[in-house]
Amino acid sequence: MEIRRLLRNKPGIWDLPELPDIGGPTSLEGEIQISQQESALAIGAKKGWYGVNGATGLLQAALLALVKPKQSVLMPRNIHKCIINACLLGDMNPVLFDLPFLEDRGHFVPPNISWFKSVLQAIEKENVEISAVVLTNPFYQGYAVDLKPFITLLHEKNWPVLIDEAHGAYFSSNADDSLPESGLQAGADLVVHSLHKSANGLVQTAALWWQGNLVDPDQIERSIVILQTTSPSALLLASCEAAIAELTSLQGKQKLKKIISKARELNIQLRQEGLPLLENQDPLKLILHTASIGINGMEADSWLISKGMIAELPEPGTITFCLGFAIQRGLTKVMKNYWDELLSSNLERKTFPPFTKPNFPLITILGTSCLSAFIADTVKVPLEDSIGRISSDLISPYPPGIPILFPGELLDQNRIDWMIEQRNFWPTQIPSEIKVIS
Repeated sequence: MEIRRLLRNKPGIWDLPELPDIGGPTSLEGEIQISQQESALAIGAKKGWYGVNGATGLLQAALLALVKPKQSVLMPRNIHKCIINACLLGDMNPVLFDLPFLEDRGHFVPPNISWFKSVLQAIEKENVEISAVVLTNPFYQGYAVDLKPFITLLHEKNWPVLIDEAHGAYFSSNADDSLPESGLQAGADLVVHSLHKSANGLVQTAALWWQGNLVDPDQIERSIVILQTTSPSALLLASCEAAIAELTSLQGKQKLKKIISKARELNIQLRQEGLPLLENQDPLKLILHTASIGINGMEADSWLISKGMIAELPEPGTITFCLGFAIQRGLTKVMKNYWDELLSSNLERKTFPPFTKPNFPLITILGTSCLSAFIADTVKVPLEDSIGRISSDLISPYPPGIPILFPGELLDQNRIDWMIEQRNFWPTQIPSEIKVIS
C-alpha cells in the first residue's frame, strides 16, 4: 500500500501544511483538488471532497449546506448523534421517523418501502414542510436496504437526499454483485463515506460525494470551510486518496472480492460450529447473538477483551465484529474456542425477555427546537421525576452513537419507563438524572 511506503520516510516528508502546490479540500487548485476530482470520477460522482474530521465533519457540513435555519429535515430515529449536533449548529428542526425493531436482539432495522410510504403519508397529514432527508445505510450492525425506491420517492417531492454511508464505503466498489448498492448508484444527491470504518484509510479520513442538480456544490464548500481545519494533515489527505484508489482500482477490487468471499466462508463455518450468528447484508460484519445463551453482550465483550479479542460493537443482546480488509486465517478455530470457553465461563446467565420496542410514534416533531432546548436554562432532575418536562440533553450510548433522547423532546410516561428499563442494560451509558428546561 502506498501509505505504508510514505510512512517509511521521515515525518518531514509527509507532515506538511496546506502549501500552495498541495492545497486543501476546498482549494481552487493544487494537488488535492486534482486528486479529489479524479477520485470522484473513479467512484462515480460528479465532485468529491476529502475530510480529516471523520464522517462526522462531512455529514455536518453536508446538512448545513442542505437545510437553512428553522427548516425541517426528515431522518430516521436511529440517526447518528453528529446529525443532531448539526441541527444544533444550524438551528434546524429534525423530524424523526420510527423504524422496525427486532425484539430478540434489541436492534432497529431498515424499513421496507411500505413502511416508508406510511412515514411520508404521516408527514403529509401533519403538514410539515421538509427541506431535505437524511438516511442511514448500512446500519452499524451491517443491516442494509435497497435505497433506490426510497430515493425515487423523495426525488418525486424534489427533496434532496443525504446518505450516511459511513459503514458502507466499500459498497461503492462494486467488487461483488451481491453487495448492497451504494447510495451513489442509487441516485442520492450526497453520500458520506468513512474511509477508516469501511475502507483502508487512516483514522479521521472520510469523503463526501455530490451528484445530481438539487444541491449547490458551492454551498457545500462554504459549509466544509466552517467545520474543517485550515491546516489539514497532508498524511490524512494522502490516505483518503489511497483508500479510494484501492476501492476503485482493478487490483483493489479483485483483492476485495477475495476478502468478501473468505468472509462468507467464515460465516458459514462459524454457523456450522454452533455460533449463533444473525443475518445481515454486510459480509464483513458478524453479529453474535449472546442473548440467545442468556449473556449480556457487553459483559461477554469485556470477557473477550481479556482474551485479546476486540469486537466492533458490544450491545446488551449482541456483539458485532468487523472483519476488516485482511484475510482472517485461523479465525474460525479461534472464535470457536473462545465461544466454548464463554459457554463454560462463570458469567451470569439469565433469560432475556424480549427487548422492548420503544413506544415512539411513527413520526416525532419536536415541540421545542433542538437549539432552543439545548441553550435554555435547565435543571437536573431524576429520570423518574422528568415526566412532562422537555429534555435539554442529548443522550446517546456510545458506540454506536445513536440517540435515545433528543434536546427538545417531551418526556412522557412511556419514554421514561423505557429509559429506566434500558438503564438495566446500559447502566454506565444512561444517566439516572437528566437536564430539562427549567
